[in-house]
Amino acid sequence: MTGGKEAVGARFDPALMLRARERTWQALHGIRERMRPGIGEDEARAEAADVFRALGVERLWHPVIVRIGPNTTRTFRQPSEPGVRLGEDDSYFIDLGLVFDGHEGDAGDTFVTGHAPQRQACADAARALFHEVAGAWRTQGLSGRALYAFAEERAQAMGWRFNHEIKGHRVGDFPHAVHKAGSLGGLDARASSGLWILEIQIAHPTEPFGAFYEDLLTDRA
Repeated sequence: MTGGKEAVGARFDPALMLRARERTWQALHGIRERMRPGIGEDEARAEAADVFRALGVERLWHPVIVRIGPNTTRTFRQPSEPGVRLGEDDSYFIDLGLVFDGHEGDAGDTFVTGHAPQRQACADAARALFHEVAGAWRTQGLSGRALYAFAEERAQAMGWRFNHEIKGHRVGDFPHAVHKAGSLGGLDARASSGLWILEIQIAHPTEPFGAFYEDLLTDRA
C-alpha cells in the first residue's frame, strides 16, 4: 500500500479508516431518521447538515446525494429530476462521503416507505448482491475487474438491471484523489482491505426505480 493505485499519505491509519466508516454509517442512519413522506431531496440535504454537526464531521469529500423515487435510477453524476418528493409507498437512497480524523468514509443504502414490495425487493437485492460480491472478493481473490463482471452476472441472474457506470473507487486519508487510482472495476489485481469502496447499483428491468448500496471492502465481513 505504498505506491501506485493503493498509495496512501504519511498520516494514513487503517484504524481511523474503520472509524470513519462507522461514523459515516451513523450519519447515514441519522439522515434516514429524518426522511418522511413529502420531503424533497433539497430539504433532506439541508437537514443532513444538522446530523453532520452533531457527529463532528470535518468536511464532505463528495456532495451529499439523496435520490427519491424515479431518481433512484440516476447515477452519481446525473442530475436528479427536480421537484420529486418522497411518497407514502416509495423508495430513496442516501450516499455520503464524509471525513473524520482526516480519513474518508463512504456509505450508501436504499430504504422504503410504507408498503412497496417491489421497491423493498430491489433494496434487499442491492444489499444481498453487495455482500455476495464482497464475499467473492474475500474468498476467491478476484481482481476488481473480475468482481464487477461477477456482479453484473449475478444481478442479471437475480432479475435486475445492473448499472455499468458504477464501478467503485478508492478512499483513504483525505484527499485520496491525489493518487488518481481509477475505479475498482478497472483494477486488474485484488484490492487490498480498507482502501476500496464496492458500489452496487441496480434497477427494475421495466419500472422507474432502483437501489444503491456501497461500503468499504474489508477482510472481515
